Amino acid sequence: MCEAVLVDLVHGCCATCTGASLLEESSSDPHVFLLCGRSQRDTNGLSDKTLSSFGTVHVLDSASTAECLYRFKQTVDRLDLSSVRVLTSPRGRDVLRRYQEQLFTAVYAFEYKVRPVDSLTCPSCSGFAHTDSPGEGVVEEEVSAFLQQLPGLQGEVTVLKSTLIPDCFGHGFSTRTGGVSYVPTLSSLNLFSSRSRRDPGAVVQENRRRLALRAGFHHQLLRLVKVNHANVVWVLGQAEPESYDAMLTNQTGVVLAAPGADCMPILFADPVLKVIGVAHAGWRGTLMGVAVETVEAMMREFGCRASDIVVAVGPSVGSCCFTLDKDHAGDYGRIHPDCVTDPESARPHVSIRLANRVLLQKVGVLPEHIHDDTTTERPCVTPCTSCHPEAFFSHVRDGTNFGTQVGFLWIKGPADQAGPSGGEPV
Repeated sequence: MCEAVLVDLVHGCCATCTGASLLEESSSDPHVFLLCGRSQRDTNGLSDKTLSSFGTVHVLDSASTAECLYRFKQTVDRLDLSSVRVLTSPRGRDVLRRYQEQLFTAVYAFEYKVRPVDSLTCPSCSGFAHTDSPGEGVVEEEVSAFLQQLPGLQGEVTVLKSTLIPDCFGHGFSTRTGGVSYVPTLSSLNLFSSRSRRDPGAVVQENRRRLALRAGFHHQLLRLVKVNHANVVWVLGQAEPESYDAMLTNQTGVVLAAPGADCMPILFADPVLKVIGVAHAGWRGTLMGVAVETVEAMMREFGCRASDIVVAVGPSVGSCCFTLDKDHAGDYGRIHPDCVTDPESARPHVSIRLANRVLLQKVGVLPEHIHDDTTTERPCVTPCTSCHPEAFFSHVRDGTNFGTQVGFLWIKGPADQAGPSGGEPV
């Protein structure tokens, strides 16, 4: 199996002690990376002549370890490698694992080959044996500071807003531009990290910070639903379920968010009682009635009236691009015949948006209080994610390594009255 080999001279040992091992690795594997940093190049005897003797070694000598490992990850991703063998010391293993947690996901398999520091026989190694590891939070702060100075990709952060939601609420739907994610199907404002994708948690947190700055809230207030493609609704303040597809609150100081990449992020707001909710509605959740459950929970838990609730449906896959097998398409046809445009096809096209509109109206939400793709008198907030690769992520279009946008909503408090500039500082 082809793998990347990372030789650690920052936290490991000197070039003299590592030279034999490095020569062996570089001769047997073309993907060898030397982590040395700028300062180590001079202090560890790493002259250009020394480095040239190691053959095709990629030298990682950026200003910080965070930047070195970020550039390493970029090259590993470009080469489509997932297995990494690290040659380091016991201390180096402990430190590098903390960077690994920040900058990599479970997609990457790391194997640490530890070589004890020979401080007795090698004077150059003696310094490594007595160097303390970075303190708690130092690695995280270094990674965060590095990511913050990266330029946004594919333009600036942009947010779609529904004119149906009153100004007493802050809200929006993110697009894919202005973030720092560089993997093509995740580029650039991917807002969700998982074990099965190549975008790490630190990068996603930076993307969320940039979205929050643009939208006018602090990124640490953002709460995403724990998607299960079902119909469980969590009311904040009650016991939190292990998974749920909708959230409700009447509290300020929290920003509710629902992810989407073809599935619908739906925002619910009652301007009379100042209650909000968000829901993630895919084709399964739609059939299970997650939008209806959200409205009913608002009425049951907070005394809302369905006729007061306004609903905005965010970017999602349209019937132009979404198909299901005949059995599940038939379930949509029973909600309303117009939900299935070609029922006789082998895989009929289905409108999950129309199905949600029909179900919401049945539970009492007024037709004019639903902003979706059928609304013509308001600016569109429900474009087809699959049809617009320049603006949105799409599972249907991009496959399993897809990015995620979100719909978000909060109840404005006194600190929000300054508008978007009330967000966190850069």
